[in-house]
Amino acid sequence: MIDPHAPARPGAPPPWRGPARLPVRPDTGRFLVLAGVFVCAACGLVYELELVALAAYLIGDSVTQASVILSVMVFAMGVGSLAAKRLRSHAAAGFGAVEVVLALIGGCSALVLYAVFAWTGDWGGVWAYGPRCLLVAFSLAIGLLIGAEIPLLMELIQRIRRQDAGRAVADLFAADYVGALVGGLAFPFLLLPFLGQLTGALLTGAVNVIAGGALVLGLFRGDLTRRGRWLLAVANLTVLGVLAATAVLVDDFERAARQAVYGKGVRVALQSDIQEIVITGGTHGRPLDLFLDGRLRISGQDERRYHEALVHPAMNGPHARVLILGGGDGLAAREVLRHPGVREVHIVELDPAVVRLAREDPALAALNRHAYADPRVRVSTGDAFHWLRRAPTTSYDVMISDLPDPGITASAKLYSQEFYGLARQVLTDGGRLAVHAGPVTTRPRVFWTVETTMRAAGLRPAPYRVGGATGFGTGPDRTAGPSPSGHDWGFLLAGPGHRPPLRLPAAPRLRTLTQEGLVGDARVAVRTRVDGLAASTLVHPRYAG
Repeated sequence: MIDPHAPARPGAPPPWRGPARLPVRPDTGRFLVLAGVFVCAACGLVYELELVALAAYLIGDSVTQASVILSVMVFAMGVGSLAAKRLRSHAAAGFGAVEVVLALIGGCSALVLYAVFAWTGDWGGVWAYGPRCLLVAFSLAIGLLIGAEIPLLMELIQRIRRQDAGRAVADLFAADYVGALVGGLAFPFLLLPFLGQLTGALLTGAVNVIAGGALVLGLFRGDLTRRGRWLLAVANLTVLGVLAATAVLVDDFERAARQAVYGKGVRVALQSDIQEIVITGGTHGRPLDLFLDGRLRISGQDERRYHEALVHPAMNGPHARVLILGGGDGLAAREVLRHPGVREVHIVELDPAVVRLAREDPALAALNRHAYADPRVRVSTGDAFHWLRRAPTTSYDVMISDLPDPGITASAKLYSQEFYGLARQVLTDGGRLAVHAGPVTTRPRVFWTVETTMRAAGLRPAPYRVGGATGFGTGPDRTAGPSPSGHDWGFLLAGPGHRPPLRLPAAPRLRTLTQEGLVGDARVAVRTRVDGLAASTLVHPRYAG
C-alpha cells in the first residue's frame, strides 16, 4: 500500500495551467487513472511480499527479518511521498520515470538477491551480513518509489478535472486498497505456486512498466515534450526487454544458482505448495542430503545417529501404537519398525510432496528401508497442531516429534504449551513423548524453554543430547554447509505425569548409541540448564529471534 499525500493548502494555485488535453472524455480519463492506481498498488504489494518471502527463504524464517523489511519499506514510502512534492509541476513525466525505475528494481530484486546469496553467501568476514544489507537496501529503494506514486497520481487526476481534495483522496485510496488486496492474494495463490519467486517478480515488473507507460503516453502525452515522449517510450521498451530477456534465461540462472548453493550433485529440485525440496547425492556412493527451504534436514552421513537417539529411548515400554509428527522422509518410521510388537505407525506430515519422494525416490526409499511399503504404516497430511485437536484421546503409546527447529517462526506453535497439552491428551497413561528441541550447547535457552513449556503442560521431561552432528542441524537459518547451529542434537523424553527412565531398549541392536554414551551425554545436557525461563504459548512465543 501507499502512504497518503497531504493536499495543497486551500487556495494554493495548481502547478499546471488549465485541464489536460485528453484523447478521451474526462470521466473515462478519471477511470483510467484509478485503474492505474489499482495496478500500481497490486504490483507494490507483490514487491513487498516478495521481499518478506525472500528474507524468510534466503536468510531465515524470523519475525525480526520480516519486521525490519516492513518497517523500512513503510518509512521509505513516507519519505518518497514527501520527495514527490518537488515533481508536482511535472507529474506526468515524474510518474512515468518512477514506474520505469520501480519496474526495473522491483522486477529484478528477487533475481539479484538470490544471485548474491548463491555466489557470495558463504564468504563470511565483512560480507557476512551483505545479503541482509542488500535486502534492506531493496526495501528502502522500492519503498521510496512506491511512496512517490500516489502524490503524482493525485496531481494527474486533478489535471483531468479539479475537484475537492477529500473526494479525490477517497477515490484514489479506494482503488489503492482494492489493488493491494488483489496483489496480496495473487502472490501466494498465483505467482508463487505457478511461477515461483523469480519469474513472478519479473512478470510483476512487466505489468508495472506497461501500466505506467500506457497511462502516461496514452493519456497524458500532451503534458510531455516530443523528446520527453521518446525518452519515456525508449526507457519503457528497454526495461520491458530486460525483464523479458531475463525471464527467458531464468531457468538456466536458477539451475546455476542452485548448483552454487547445493553443489553439482542436485538430483531432485521441486517447489511444492509449501516449500522448496532439494535432494543431493544418494547415488554412486555419495551420501544423500535432503534440504527443505534451503535448510539441511537430512544428512546421510549422520542421520542414523539422530534418528536412533530420537526414537529408541521412547520405545522402552509399551509401543504397539506409535504416532510420528513430521518425519515424512520415513527415517523415524524406519527406526520404529525395527521394534517387535509395533502394530501401527501413524505419520502426520505437512507436505505430501515429501511423503511422495520418500516413497518414490529410489535413494530416499532405500535409506528409509521402504518404510511406506509396510502395511502397518499409514499417513495423514496436514498441520500437526490441527491434527492433534481432532485426534482421539489416549490413543498412542509413543509419540515422536520430528519437527523443524523451534527457532523457525512457523514452527513455534508446535513447541507451545497448548501443543504439548494436546499431545498429553493423545498419549496413554504410560505413554512417552520424544521431542527434538535443537542443539543444547549453542542454543541452551531455546532447549530449556522447550523443557519448561513441556512441564507447564503437565509432562515430565528428561533431557538428553547426542554429540557428533557433522552435517545437519535444524537451526532457524538456512545453510547448505555445516550447520552453524552446533554439533549436537538435544532431545527431551517425557510422559504425562511421570518421567520415563532414560534407557535404551534391549532390542534392536543399535549402530551408533550405547546406554553408557546416552547417560553420559544426558549429564552434559543437564549441566547447560538455564533457570527462570517462561513457557512458550501461542500468544507469546519465546523462540523466534
